[in-house]
Amino acid sequence: MKILLFAPGKSIHTHKWATFFKNKGHEVRVVTFSDHYSEENAEEIETYSLKKRLPGKLSYFSSVGQLKKILSDFQPDIFHAHYVSSYGFVGALVNFHPYYISVWGRDVYQFPQQGKINKQMVEYGLRKADVICSTSHVMAKETGKYTNKPIPVTPFGVDLTKFKPAFELRENQDELTIGTVKALSDKYGIGDLIKAFHRIQSKHPNTKLMIVGDGPQREEYEELCRTLGIAQKVTFTGKVPNPEVPNYINKMSIFAVPSTEDSESFGVAAVEAQACGVPVVVSNVGGLPEVVKNGVTGYVVPKENPVELANALCKLLENEQLRKDMGQKGIAHVEGQYNWLDNAQSMLDLYEQTLSKGSVR
Repeated sequence: MKILLFAPGKSIHTHKWATFFKNKGHEVRVVTFSDHYSEENAEEIETYSLKKRLPGKLSYFSSVGQLKKILSDFQPDIFHAHYVSSYGFVGALVNFHPYYISVWGRDVYQFPQQGKINKQMVEYGLRKADVICSTSHVMAKETGKYTNKPIPVTPFGVDLTKFKPAFELRENQDELTIGTVKALSDKYGIGDLIKAFHRIQSKHPNTKLMIVGDGPQREEYEELCRTLGIAQKVTFTGKVPNPEVPNYINKMSIFAVPSTEDSESFGVAAVEAQACGVPVVVSNVGGLPEVVKNGVTGYVVPKENPVELANALCKLLENEQLRKDMGQKGIAHVEGQYNWLDNAQSMLDLYEQTLSKGSVR
């Protein structure tokens, strides 16, 4: 099968899809806008870069001719765009079929709310797609506001050969570690996590906070820690290579994802933590309540609420057996629902179903 992915080349998610398909013996290419190009990923997957010759959204129209040429030369069996508000819209303009679109989050939760033209772009892209995919049921429901087509759910699972328990990294620690792996932005509730940790400190001084990742608000969060007098208890690791993420998660006693926006459409970080046997506390936004079993593998708390976040974290800090039980149930939960190999294979199965039907237009 020849598969052309039209998506951000820098994204680890794009690269995971492409690598999976390649390892399954399929001929895969990635097409990406020039500002999303990754030389490192292109070394593994042949990647075409589209030049943006005009400013803003006008650049979409200037790239159509380039994309048509690539499609004509490669002649894929499946053309699959990711992110409907940009790649999905441009892909729709070339009128190639069979055409898939995967929605990612902000492209359906926020982009169409920001003006009539944006909404029309989303509706147009979805109208031209033969198949529309979502990583969660809640996002599929949101996408349904702009199309009446069925939307299969294809969860973005995790590689269980990489994300697995390493309990020895947690044993014999003098302090319990609360942690997260996210971009440093208010979208992911990092400020709320710091404030919750501050509340915890007076009652549980033998705890520390590890924030893995980087982003535009790092200095702001570091200053917040200094203001609250907890800087010596908080570690900012900066961005770490993806292969090292499981080791960082396995050093954590509890994992937190207090995101603030519904565009947190799936919650892969929470799934990764559960796969490592770490109990999680997440906020009630987007797909997070879908991937965490409240009271079983972790807790779901109201968003933007450091008090409730701190309360949930304290329940886990104060009960070692609860942490162990939730961790074990988290492993089983992910093995049953979010094994990346099973989830990715479901996408290939969809491709095969489409091709078996012959011409879709």
